[in-house]
Amino acid sequence: MRRIYAWRWGFYLAGLCIMSLGITMVIKGEKIGVNAWDVLHIALYKTIGLSIGSWVIITGLVIVAFTSLMYKSFPKIGTWLNMLLTGGFIDFFYWLLPDADTFLFQLLYFLAGIFVLSFGTGMYISPNLGSGPRDGLMMWIVEKLGGSIKVARISIELTVALIGWLLGGPFGVGTILIAVGSGYIVQFALPYCQKLLLKCIGEEALEGEKPFIPVIGRETD
Repeated sequence: MRRIYAWRWGFYLAGLCIMSLGITMVIKGEKIGVNAWDVLHIALYKTIGLSIGSWVIITGLVIVAFTSLMYKSFPKIGTWLNMLLTGGFIDFFYWLLPDADTFLFQLLYFLAGIFVLSFGTGMYISPNLGSGPRDGLMMWIVEKLGGSIKVARISIELTVALIGWLLGGPFGVGTILIAVGSGYIVQFALPYCQKLLLKCIGEEALEGEKPFIPVIGRETD
């Protein structure tokens, strides 16, 4: 049991860190366009203050309140950790990573960031310890309304990007590319990370244990 939880939490925390790194890389390349949610976060940061990470936490709390009402259940501890750690990781990586002074540097940040954040998303969801507020909303839409992960993610992110742009956020062509492309990467990364996690835990350790990973990745376009 301890081995199972150690691997699950290891995947969860590593996934959050990787996802946050990817988000920050995209933010550093904001001239290309940032993640749809970060269009909103940056707009709030520039107009009201605080930090980008702080707005990640605040908007996350709003979304958690909504999904809690929809599911009629209290979020898992992983969901709360997601809000706090992601916001903290983003502020840390934003301070750590050098600024991009050239268009080429920003483009490299942007392209690498898409893959890093999408893989990290699939990795932290895989142990089923509680998805983040935004991904919890995505999974709720898939469960309640049907469709695929990528369609739900694209729909949510395009809507949020529009709101952020109206508030003065840095909307660009990259924002659309992330909204369209990240869903595809997550759809492949999630089942891959689930299989990798089960392999790391080992079949012997899972004997007699209740399955903790739901069947995901069988949705249709």
